[in-house]
Amino acid sequence: MSQAIIAAVEAAYKKPEAPKFSVGDNVDVHVKIVEGTKERIQVFSGVVIRRQGAGVTEIFTVRRITATNEGVERSFPIHSPRVAKVDVIRQGDARRAKLYFLRDRVGKSRRLRDKRRGLEVPTSAPAAA
Repeated sequence: MSQAIIAAVEAAYKKPEAPKFSVGDNVDVHVKIVEGTKERIQVFSGVVIRRQGAGVTEIFTVRRITATNEGVERSFPIHSPRVAKVDVIRQGDARRAKLYFLRDRVGKSRRLRDKRRGLEVPTSAPAAA
């Protein structure tokens, strides 16, 4: 098949506004859960440890730590109708594309540096005399 035909078919399934986030960000993923005839939104929050694929098949994996200090990872397709929205809580400074090393970390060492560190501008500059 031609690439143009594939792109035209995939365009129908893509979200018009794909969420903007990167690896290392702390995110809240709002997932639609169907229980019988009812549908509700459940929030899964954690650190994005991987993005994989491109186009309609792009997937991201979020890792969170439960109350019993166990790690739980969950993968979501970006363009899935089950993913209602993705909120970026905090941007992490990651120098790698896959953050699998966070699986072995415990305690404060599992946190990533904030990307905005050192970028704060003072609101009032001292007056030059």
